[in-house]
Amino acid sequence: MANLSYKHFTLGIEEEYMVIDPESRELKSHDQKIVHEGQKVIKDKVKAEMHQAVVEVGTDICQDIDEALVDVGTLRKTISGIADELGLWIGASGTHPFSHWERQLITEHVRYNEIINELQEAARSNLIFGLHVHVGMENREMAIHIANSARYFLPHIYALSTNSPFWEGRTTGYKSFRTKVFDKFPRTGIPDYFDSIEAYDNYVKLLVKTNCIDNAKKYGGIFGYTFFNTVEFRICDVPMTAQETITIAALFQAICAKIYKLRSQNLNFMMYSRALLNENKWRAGRYGIDGSLIDFGKETEVNTRILIYELLDFIDDVVPDLGSRHAISNVHNMLETGTGADRQLKVFEETRNLVDVVDLIHNEFLKGL
Repeated sequence: MANLSYKHFTLGIEEEYMVIDPESRELKSHDQKIVHEGQKVIKDKVKAEMHQAVVEVGTDICQDIDEALVDVGTLRKTISGIADELGLWIGASGTHPFSHWERQLITEHVRYNEIINELQEAARSNLIFGLHVHVGMENREMAIHIANSARYFLPHIYALSTNSPFWEGRTTGYKSFRTKVFDKFPRTGIPDYFDSIEAYDNYVKLLVKTNCIDNAKKYGGIFGYTFFNTVEFRICDVPMTAQETITIAALFQAICAKIYKLRSQNLNFMMYSRALLNENKWRAGRYGIDGSLIDFGKETEVNTRILIYELLDFIDDVVPDLGSRHAISNVHNMLETGTGADRQLKVFEETRNLVDVVDLIHNEFLKGL
């Protein structure tokens, strides 16, 4: 077989950060000052979000994982520096350990007003912080094929990203409570299988025609594969460190490349129903890497860590061509030291103080950069 090129599997990464008051450690509405200052330096790579205590950043289109690491590192350092000058802190966690959403201001914008008008309390309470990874595709036909197959691995990587064990001052019992908050929105969760890009387009057209959404960009709970030749993965909590973000992005990229390689050999990956995949999504959110997921082929429960090691074996042959070995090998450290949720819970168990948990979230933000 001729050597395949994986050049088109470019990366784009979006992260949502929390703005923290260093005195109270509560979330702090920054009146978009961080965004305005940030735009002077990094242009449109920083955006306002619906809640004023959230800052969203996005990388350029990166050719490989090394470029992505430099970009994410620059974004984190830039935003953190601007916040420092304004007397504020920045952190990355799927939820704030104890701040209440009712006390947070909403950004004044037509789009956000529309969302709140339609979704009401589900939107106002959606004070959460996620990671979105865009992987470039050859064309939209390939994007839908890869997205269909990649759905199987979403719970595995979600388990690795879990970083939101607390909500409004309570230990939730979940490693990722962020997704439970987001589940109140319509059209979230693992998407259906679509047998062609036309079937997907028809589905989106119907939603637009019947006023469920106003345009195709607004669709996508865990996935978007809309206007652009990309698959967007939206299932993960924002990780505490840049290195974890890069590892997760490298995993998504490698999964896409592996499915592409199988397709080019006329091989296909097993398709499982949305109902079954959502069983694994629930387990991943509840237990993180310390539970078990269902291996649908064997029809049995398997330790999540073992399944993550199996995933590493599955993608191993495409990793050298992607040049992402160093990022992927960090999975072993993540399994050893625990996810962001595990580290938050460890600090809380030791100190019984959520202020110390916020300090951890803030202190890890620039770790390794």
